Amino acid sequence: MSGFDMKDLKRRMDGALDALSREFGGLRTGRASPSLLEDVVVNAYGGTVPLKQVAGVSVPEPRMLSVQVWDQSVTKAVEKGILESGLGLNPQSEGTVIRVPIPELNEERRAELSKVAGKYAEQARIAVRNVRRDGLEALKKAEKDGDIGQDEMHRQSDQVQKMTDEHVSKIDEALAQKEEEIMQV
Repeated sequence: MSGFDMKDLKRRMDGALDALSREFGGLRTGRASPSLLEDVVVNAYGGTVPLKQVAGVSVPEPRMLSVQVWDQSVTKAVEKGILESGLGLNPQSEGTVIRVPIPELNEERRAELSKVAGKYAEQARIAVRNVRRDGLEALKKAEKDGDIGQDEMHRQSDQVQKMTDEHVSKIDEALAQKEEEIMQV
């Protein structure tokens, strides 16, 4: 069949969900999570490298991240990278271990984070609906070209819509979970 691939549509919709969970991982709630430092870059070895290439991140306590730097010569650069990440974190170096306390969120910041989470979720919904649109267009074209009959086109269209609804509801669940996490004191 020309241009229509249900598995590809599912893969692309799953991709939108994966992207959403990565974005949610980077949203700072009052809890420590290694994914918080995922996008931090460090000026080391003559260029910028992701933090995870020069250090390991663990969570020794619910409100503390521990960054174990593997090469002592880049400790200062890692500390600077965390400071300049825009996450509002204040790293404290102890040799090759950098402790990063996670401050509590005030009510205003929580509301702000909730809005950002809502925007991320809407972007994911739009991505899923765009995949649906592409799939339905491919089906209509396949029917027009005589590759599939009308009944088959309707059956496949219903499957695409069902898959879309499932993905949108997963996005809504993820958003509700993230908002609950943000509002937890």
